[in-house]
Amino acid sequence: MAIHGTAVIHPSAYVEEGATIGPDCYIGPFSMVGPEVTLGRGVMLKSHVVVTGWTEIGDETVVFPFATVGEIPQDLKFKGERTRLTVGARCRIREGATLNTGTEGGGGLTSVGDDCLLMTGAHIGHDARVGSRVILANQVAIAGHCQIGDDVIIGGLSGIHQWVRVGKGAIIGAVTMVTNDVIPYGLVQAPRGELDGLNLVGLKRRGVERSDITAMRAAFQMLAQGEGSFLDRARKLAEETDSPYVREMTDFILGASDRNFLTPK
Repeated sequence: MAIHGTAVIHPSAYVEEGATIGPDCYIGPFSMVGPEVTLGRGVMLKSHVVVTGWTEIGDETVVFPFATVGEIPQDLKFKGERTRLTVGARCRIREGATLNTGTEGGGGLTSVGDDCLLMTGAHIGHDARVGSRVILANQVAIAGHCQIGDDVIIGGLSGIHQWVRVGKGAIIGAVTMVTNDVIPYGLVQAPRGELDGLNLVGLKRRGVERSDITAMRAAFQMLAQGEGSFLDRARKLAEETDSPYVREMTDFILGASDRNFLTPK
């Protein structure tokens, strides 16, 4: 066990032999840290937190009461193989959230990027890849093998079906079930998720140039109403565009996927 001298561990907390606790960490009352856990600098585990498995948590991340980080996958095929979970820096993992390690068949790694907010009761399943600056509102469920891009926001009580990809900068409305891939910067809403436009508010907040937003709106219209199949329209856009944002959309659509796409109405 390696516990830095500046770490503070409450007397009622339990840190198993083998864990690595970085400088300025705080482990609160009745929390438990497993033997293969690594906590970076300044990580705070509030009371009644469980961090277990082969898990690494980045600097200054805060985990709130009753969260469980690094437990085994909810997958009947899992047979105890040694798989990992990594969480980036400055994340906020709120009360009751659950994050599982990966599976051998899914690549063996579940990962969460930097500066994410996982609100109360959020779940990240095995082998999911979650980018940076992602917000999962209360009770959002990310199923196994999902890929969630940077700067995605998912509204409360929503679910993302296994193997679905959600592109960078997309926003998913509350109480939405997403069963197919979501293009970058897409806006999805309705109980059975429908692609209903672009995340224009998010683009403006990030300071995207008006010319790029105009190009993206034109691209969306072409994807919705152009000739040929959805993939044919994306290929044509890829050949014609000089906008890096539209290029992100077409690269995503033409990339490898295990699902179909939510397409514009």
